[in-house]
Amino acid sequence: VPVRESGGGLVQAGGSLRLSCTIRRDLPFRLYNMGWFREAPGKGREMVACIQENGARKIYADSMKGRFTISKDNVKKTLYLQMNNLEPEDAAVYICAADLLLGVSDDSCEGHGSSHWGQGTQVTVAS
Repeated sequence: VPVRESGGGLVQAGGSLRLSCTIRRDLPFRLYNMGWFREAPGKGREMVACIQENGARKIYADSMKGRFTISKDNVKKTLYLQMNNLEPEDAAVYICAADLLLGVSDDSCEGHGSSHWGQGTQVTVAS
């Protein structure tokens, strides 16, 4: 498995979780733009947050701004997503991705044919 997520679980509304993501050791972690996406039942895949390979640029979906923080530790080779003030609407499978394309003139973040995707970690938020 090239990408592996951890840290999901059940949390009460208003609570916090931190997700972590690591990739296979032979992949160049520090060279990758990386990000988090999520999939909820009946909905398509939604971008949550993305980060440039050196951490200089971060992109967030509007509904996550101010609540979620993405960070990338190139020494520990781990990507994080700190999620605070969680809402029931945040319940989803959260998927980590490596080797993403960040928009030059807009805040887009997309995968491409060589991107690496995890299988996801479930986040459940109880109201």
